[in-house]
This record gives sequence, C-alpha cells and structure tokens, in this order.
Amino acid sequence: MRRFFKKNQILTIPNLLSVIRLALIPVIVWLYSVEKNYYGAIGVIALSAATDIVDGWIARHFNMISDFGKALDPLADKLTQAALLLCLLSKYDLVWGLIVIFGLCEITKFTLGIIIAKKHDEVNGAKWYGKANTVIIYATMMALILFPQMSEVLANALLLFCGAVMIAAHVLYFISLGKILYVRSKK
Repeated sequence: MRRFFKKNQILTIPNLLSVIRLALIPVIVWLYSVEKNYYGAIGVIALSAATDIVDGWIARHFNMISDFGKALDPLADKLTQAALLLCLLSKYDLVWGLIVIFGLCEITKFTLGIIIAKKHDEVNGAKWYGKANTVIIYATMMALILFPQMSEVLANALLLFCGAVMIAAHVLYFISLGKILYVRSKK
C-alpha cells in the first residue's frame, strides 16, 4: 500500500484536475439548490466533465497514470454524481431509487477494490462500462437540470433508463472484480 502514496504519484497534473473537480462540487450544489441558476450549474458540470476528460488524456498521453490517481479520479466522479442525485431529489421522486442503487453498488465496488488492493497490491482502473455509466448518469442529470419543465413521464423514463444502466455496469464490475479475486486466489 505504500507505493500508492509516493510523492511522484500524488503531485501530478491529472490528480490536480481531480482535486479541482472535487472543489467544483459545492459550487454545483450552491448554483442548483441555493441560486436556482440551472444554466450556471450546467456550465460548472460541463467544466467538471471537461477536466475529467482532460485528466484522463494527460495521464495516458504523458504516462502519468498512478494508483493514487486511479482512486482519486473515480472518487471525484462518484462524489459529483452523488451531489447531483441529491440536488435532483428535491424535484424527482424516482431519484431515491437511483440513490439506493448508486450507494449499494459503490459500497460493493469499493469493498471489493479494497480487498483486491490489500491482497494483491494493485488498484484496478475504470472499465469501458463504468465510463459509459458515467456518461449516462451525467447526460441524464444534465437533461433533468436543463429542462426543469420536462414531463414527469419522460423524466421517469430517463431515470429508469439511468438506473438500468447503473445496475448493468455494476453487475459487470462485480463479475470483473470477482474474477480477479477468484483467479488470483487460485495462484
């Protein structure tokens, strides 16, 4: 576990961008919940998403991928997504279901990730289905924020679709992480 916290793995541009994303969360919540400035909130969410894309590109392009970054980047994503879900809870009742799915899936994934890190001294990065899940969550949340007058039927359909994608992505993660634990325990 010591190798996760080496100075050269923490002080990188991609990790700085992840920290900026974390700092943007209260701004998003304030714009949405206090100011009711939905376009401002969307602008900050878009900025957050852009820093997410850029930090991944920089990490891969300039060989700045680190185990610390593999943990920090998804943490910034998950905290942003949780904040968005909590903001939208005031308007859409079905968001409760997404919060439950989100919480259970993230706790399970986090627990398996910690077990793998402790047993096998490695941190697994994001998979394509996790990235697709993130895009769907952000697209759904942004659509609900941008179009507050959206019909309840359409909003509920978007939320149900988002929930189905969340479940599918997390089942795939569970299978993937379970295989890592199973295969490595046989060695």
